[in-house]
Amino acid sequence: MLASSRLLSIAAAALAGAAVAFLAVPALVQGKAEAQPRAVTPRGPLAADELANIELFKKSSPSVVHITSLGVQRDMFSMNVQQVPRGTGTGFVWDADGHIVTNFHVIQGANAARVTLADQSTYDARLVGQFADRDLAVLRIEAPKDKLPPIAVGSSRDLLVGQRVYAIGNPFGLDQTLTIGIISALNREIESFNGRSIRGVVQTDAAINPGNSGGPLLDSAGRLIGVNTQIASPSGASAGIGFAIPVDEVNRIVPRLIRDGRFVRPAIGVSPGAANLHRALNLPKGVAIVQVVGGSPAARAGLQPFRRGNRGEVLPGDVITAINDEAVNNFDDMLTLLENRQPGDTVTLTVWRDGRTRKQALVLAAPN
Repeated sequence: MLASSRLLSIAAAALAGAAVAFLAVPALVQGKAEAQPRAVTPRGPLAADELANIELFKKSSPSVVHITSLGVQRDMFSMNVQQVPRGTGTGFVWDADGHIVTNFHVIQGANAARVTLADQSTYDARLVGQFADRDLAVLRIEAPKDKLPPIAVGSSRDLLVGQRVYAIGNPFGLDQTLTIGIISALNREIESFNGRSIRGVVQTDAAINPGNSGGPLLDSAGRLIGVNTQIASPSGASAGIGFAIPVDEVNRIVPRLIRDGRFVRPAIGVSPGAANLHRALNLPKGVAIVQVVGGSPAARAGLQPFRRGNRGEVLPGDVITAINDEAVNNFDDMLTLLENRQPGDTVTLTVWRDGRTRKQALVLAAPN
């Protein structure tokens, strides 16, 4: 009995010793050592370009906003209608009065829009004006002025290929995203959503994705140099080719949208002929006139349209080949040159008719 008790005590002591040994060596689990946390290496000083990027984002991002366009949808179980999101995009604060600049296509077809500021406060927006030809629109919100830091405006006439640029926007709905690249090319031409050409466009490899539309493209000083508008991509996502409307165009159009509620292009009062008319009659490049509006500047200046004679023959008309000595190759060229002027301005047309060229002055009128 004593022997048995002694054996039990020895066994118990052995087990206790084993338990102590197990508890004393926690790193041994099923024959493997537990991973231990690595010592953290203190972060070294940031590079100068990193500090510049951080500072630019801190300074510029409060001026960038998130835009949600809204449509009306009827409830499937009742006759009630409600506003529902249609899409999202980006915009930026133009002035402390609450004017927000974005792309026309961001709000195209929407019944309403909401603007979310950098501090996540949200405001209902009203449309001030839009100009589809340049894919630009202006909204306005009623917000405290201290929440509306206007973006710094630069120039696009002195940009250089290779200089660094920054895009801030809301790609795929992700707020306040910064991407960095360079100017890849200048003076590109893209097509707006209504078929008009947008010229002088800035091309960049800074990542631009759906949702970036309407956001700012900035130079290294944080100044606005373009409005991000389109990408060239086979997949619908960034492929390193993005396009921005040059800020000089923005600065020309936005103040007029704010002032007039629309972009007023002065009129001459003519209708253009189709391209095949030029080919059929072997006409020079320009705008062949096929109709002159009665009482218009063109009518007062004596411009003549191409027309049919009594025997069905085509009677000679006028072709506008230049405005103030700037070449007009087609109707789009003419509209672009007129957009740089105001109703009441006097311009000099270069007009070709039946092999002869003349200069003709006329005063531009407001469109009907």
